[in-house]
Amino acid sequence: MADVSYDRREQLKQIQSGLLDGEQVIAVYDAIGAGTGFIGLTDRRVIIQDKSFVGKKFAITSIPYSKITSVSVVSNKSWGGSFFSTGAIAIHVGTHTYEVEFRGDQKSHHVHNVILHYIS
Repeated sequence: MADVSYDRREQLKQIQSGLLDGEQVIAVYDAIGAGTGFIGLTDRRVIIQDKSFVGKKFAITSIPYSKITSVSVVSNKSWGGSFFSTGAIAIHVGTHTYEVEFRGDQKSHHVHNVILHYIS
């Protein structure tokens, strides 16, 4: 578990508490913006905490890699090549798209590359 990348220990512990037998955590990143709390990546699935439910409810959604049809890096990079401080990814599952925004673009690229590895 020493190689796990994470932002907040409590989010990592939440992911670890729901692992299947033999499942390994790769990364857990805090998300910014409305609706999403964090994203977790394991060697079997993507786990997203969705805070967009009415009445302070939230959901932990597990998405098996086999159900992901594509993943996109959503960048706010300008045409001039300068970077801003955030990056985002979009995960396409059937007709639904989950968008997760991070502080810094390195995390979005890491998430993108891990998902792409498991879906290709």
